Amino acid sequence: MAGTVTAVPAAADPSRPAQSAPAPSAPAARLDWKSCGITGRPKLQCASLEVPLDHARPDGRRITLALSRVPHTAKTFQGPLLVNPGGPGGQGLSLAGFVASALPKAVAAQYDVIGFDPRGVGRSTPALDCEPGHFAPVRPDSVPDTEAVERANLTRAKSFAAACAKKYADVLPHIDTLSTVRDMDAVRAALGARQLNYFGYSYGTYLGAVYAKLYPHRVRRLVLDSVVDPSGVWYEDNLTQDLAFNDRHRALMAWIAKYDKTYRLGTDPEKVETEWYAMRAAVGAKPAGGQVGASELEDTFLPGGYYNGYWPRLAEAFAAYVNDKNADPLIAAYKNLAAVDAAGDNGYSVYTAVQCRDASWPRDWDEWRTDNWSLYAKAPFMTWSNAWYNAPCAFWPTRPVGPVDITNGALPPVLLFQATEDAATPYEGGATVHALLRGSSLVVEEGGQNHGITLSGNPCLDKHLAAYLTDGTVPRGTAGVDAVCAAQPDPVPTTSKVASRTHGSVLHGLLGFRG
Repeated sequence: MAGTVTAVPAAADPSRPAQSAPAPSAPAARLDWKSCGITGRPKLQCASLEVPLDHARPDGRRITLALSRVPHTAKTFQGPLLVNPGGPGGQGLSLAGFVASALPKAVAAQYDVIGFDPRGVGRSTPALDCEPGHFAPVRPDSVPDTEAVERANLTRAKSFAAACAKKYADVLPHIDTLSTVRDMDAVRAALGARQLNYFGYSYGTYLGAVYAKLYPHRVRRLVLDSVVDPSGVWYEDNLTQDLAFNDRHRALMAWIAKYDKTYRLGTDPEKVETEWYAMRAAVGAKPAGGQVGASELEDTFLPGGYYNGYWPRLAEAFAAYVNDKNADPLIAAYKNLAAVDAAGDNGYSVYTAVQCRDASWPRDWDEWRTDNWSLYAKAPFMTWSNAWYNAPCAFWPTRPVGPVDITNGALPPVLLFQATEDAATPYEGGATVHALLRGSSLVVEEGGQNHGITLSGNPCLDKHLAAYLTDGTVPRGTAGVDAVCAAQPDPVPTTSKVASRTHGSVLHGLLGFRG
């Protein structure tokens, strides 16, 4: 990485109310930008920035944030545009290059597009990895239909929490949303900017909303795409996801039934779904290639709930396994698409650290068991997989900080984007944040099924984004929605050999799963 500089924001206790954040007490050093060797177009510059581990103790231990930049080229300079892919735990360095190349050239040229790996993530140091190989196949079945299976999954969750506590006892109390938001303001100061432009996807929308709460006078423009519901942080939000992802999985089954001539799995969506659960039972009894068991199958198909561009490849793997007794496409899909592989050990470690620290979780496993069995009866696809993904929070070693009330009326116009059928951040989150950020504008993709919808090929959405980043223009409508864009059409069958590399596929490769 490039040379390191130190920024010293003012002391701030993460447990204090968000409204109490003071201004930085000292000017920040400038960043030393150098070529960083990350592939992609345009080429990225990188730098690193030291910040306090504990913002309440600015003279204490430092940690390092990894930053990336695509510099502005236009005479008109609108300042830094900080971008974040979500997660928590998503690596953000490459997102700067994607955003700079996907925006209209005339718009991108007016900004320094800045990516960052949040504290604990990727090239930032220390980078958390609590228990390497935690998701190595084959894991216990996610559905705890026997005491032995439940015990095995509980043991894994407790083991992960204990490993994090042992390895990062001094760091975990400072891996949370509020600390990351204060890091973001340190980045702003190091860039020499009076105000920040921000563009966040998924969990990145919560980061942006909390930043706006702590530092409203430092917000210039704020774009939130696929909006987290702040009223459910985080236990309730994850339960809500289960119903939505089940709907998306059933939509995939209906799409496969529509193309029976291609996939030969039947024309009745319910029968196709029955075939899928039969495949799940089969790999649960005998994992495909010794790698894809029932839990790994869920990991493989979960990305289809985020982005329907994956549907042809998933359908191809499903059909090959059922019709041709060929597990190779399924194994390949697991290796290339599985959500836990996309996050990696580092991404999952940070995801868990942030979610468990940000808010209170039930400490009584009986409550988890009751809630998840009740949901499973309605939404079997993801419920228990999601429960175990978050289960370390029942045993987490640090006390919770508590979610932030993001209600705000002191901001310039804010632009929100939300698809009506988004599973990871259901529509209600966008509507809620629209109400809480007074004066914001909500652009809805009617019938949109994906998560992360701007810069994915929908020209209507991207027109609103470009107008806002150009001169602050936002649409104004009535009845709670300011503009409506039609969804893009469903994909058509193809094969993995000829699948195109679209903006959508690139973006969804960069976004963090689970939120």
